[in-house]
Amino acid sequence: MPSFDITSKANFENIKNAVDVSMKMIINRYDFKGTSAKVALNESEMKIEISADSEFQLDQIKDILFPALEKKEPDSSKRMSPENIETVSGNKLKQPLVIKSGISMELSKEIIKTIKESKIKVQCSIQGDELRVKGPKRDILQECIALIKTKHNEFPLNFGNFRD
Repeated sequence: MPSFDITSKANFENIKNAVDVSMKMIINRYDFKGTSAKVALNESEMKIEISADSEFQLDQIKDILFPALEKKEPDSSKRMSPENIETVSGNKLKQPLVIKSGISMELSKEIIKTIKESKIKVQCSIQGDELRVKGPKRDILQECIALIKTKHNEFPLNFGNFRD
């Protein structure tokens, strides 16, 4: 019985490269000279930390970071979840961006609900932070992939491990 997996894994090498490129751009920009503006990746906590002197500078750093992320890994800015802006040591600000990796239980249930409502003859099962979809024919599975891509584009999904 043919099957495929729906996953959503963050590629940390691409994210690290995008953060490095963003940091180089920040260092070279005239309006950031002499400020505490920086971007840092914390892989163990799965966060990108942005620090600056003002909220305006935080927004400018995001305007540099997000296109760099999109260039290295498409739809990666959709997996960023900004947390509250914190005040650190006087007038400096810091904002962590949490990197979401894996499919949440709520999104898994929404995807399964979408598939069941479409009446496509497939079986779905949740396996941790990914989904496995089984069907009788390859064409039906491809139809299912097309349906999921059109209905659930708010979070980056990968379709792989296609087996006959």
